[in-house]
Amino acid sequence: MSVPRADREPRLGAHMSIAGGMALSVSRALAVQATALQVFVKSANQWKARAFAAGEVDEFRRAAAAAGLARHTLAHASYLVNLASPDDALWQRSIEALREEKERCACLAIPYLVVHPGAHMGSGTEAGLVRVIQALTRVLDGEHARRRATAGESVTILLEITAGAGTTLGASFEEIAFIVERVERNELLGVCFDTCHALAAGHEFRDSSSYRATLRALDRSLGIERIRAFHLNDSRSAFGSRVDRHAHIGHGEVGLEAFRLILNDPRFRGIPMVLETPKGEDLAEDRANLNVLRSLVKR
Repeated sequence: MSVPRADREPRLGAHMSIAGGMALSVSRALAVQATALQVFVKSANQWKARAFAAGEVDEFRRAAAAAGLARHTLAHASYLVNLASPDDALWQRSIEALREEKERCACLAIPYLVVHPGAHMGSGTEAGLVRVIQALTRVLDGEHARRRATAGESVTILLEITAGAGTTLGASFEEIAFIVERVERNELLGVCFDTCHALAAGHEFRDSSSYRATLRALDRSLGIERIRAFHLNDSRSAFGSRVDRHAHIGHGEVGLEAFRLILNDPRFRGIPMVLETPKGEDLAEDRANLNVLRSLVKR
């Protein structure tokens, strides 16, 4: 199956199940003509990771390379990870879990690992941010040592922009910048821009003027080059609501114009843009959403 070249069209895909083995996620991506992919590398709701089956890693790497997805695949970290937790046991467990997921990404040659910054759980924003900085510094120190020892593939951790519900950190560009600026070896840190989260957090980008203003603000805080991936999700929740509820493309509060602006921004050509929208096993919703996104690309 042929795929568009990254310099001609956006890299569009979806989060795919790894049920039955990692390589089947690639088959599912190809079934919807995806040119980007997101997966979990372990169960998202369990701390323990199963060992890869014999040959599973090589099979995934071969399949991803053959499909042209090897450099355009994201992994999403477990939902249990909370790098901002004030609870020492949970915080340490989160660090160990993120390290493990990063190592699994390295084995699979997955270049990006997306993680939510975490929630401070009442300890306060500044205390929570400091915990995230300390946690990421520990994780990336391990990455640095592993790279020196094995000269293997590096994995870039992408901090996801959040909706900001409750005590969750990462809804503002300034909070993410505060983390990135203070983490050692932050060349291995980037940002994943989630459209649903950004709108719910109060970032306006639904027309050309507000889009330019928001991207300028992000550039001032973080540098536009830190954006390494997008989650393209419409939002069932209103602007500034701080509520994270994903909707199908064009059926929510984000609207088609915002997606058109992102898809046709030359600065983002070639980086993975994936759906995290509701779907069934036949992937019909992914096909429909991807077709809507493709129709917005100017050729």
